[in-house]
Amino acid sequence: MTERIRVLIADDHPVVRDGIRAMLGTQPDLEVVGEATTGREAIQLARDLQPDVVLMDLQMPHVDGATATAQIRARDPHANILVVTTYDTVSDITRAIDAGATGYLLKDTPREQLFAAIRSAACGESVLSPAIATRVLARMRTPQPDMLSGREIDVLTAVARGLSNKDIAAHLHISQATVKTHLLHIFAKLGVDDRTAAVTRALDQSIIRLGG
Repeated sequence: MTERIRVLIADDHPVVRDGIRAMLGTQPDLEVVGEATTGREAIQLARDLQPDVVLMDLQMPHVDGATATAQIRARDPHANILVVTTYDTVSDITRAIDAGATGYLLKDTPREQLFAAIRSAACGESVLSPAIATRVLARMRTPQPDMLSGREIDVLTAVARGLSNKDIAAHLHISQATVKTHLLHIFAKLGVDDRTAAVTRALDQSIIRLGG
């Protein structure tokens, strides 16, 4: 690739952005063209700057990284978004990939692997850090309940946080009937009969994560 790869950094921590920018500055073929501090800003800058690669944190203010990824991809199906995060649960990984992320790295990834991942992502190639690939493969080798969809994970996470069906409907902008339908599908996939058992099973299997 003869032209420089234009990178947008989306992370709400200044120290992280500074560190990534400094690292990328050592590479003649990589150029940081913008920095976003919120998911909403990442969506806007991705549209305005048209970067070759977006480095996206998952936990972002206003709009989380997975949602921002989905919205960027909805506007530009060819956008290359590389998630760089500290979160390594299967539910986080699945949600990001379902949203359209090109790859998934942890923030402790060695710099040379980060550089290589950015170059691969710029070419549209999928990238997983070794730690993430190991976790996903281990998960695939272990019998698990049917995978929950991103929306079902949202609903079950809300249940785990104590929200009623009415509150969940308002929070996710769906009807209470739709919430009930999602719960029925969740119960069937997890092989349980009630909300408490569903939450317990999902936490045990790292399908959902609370806190953070």
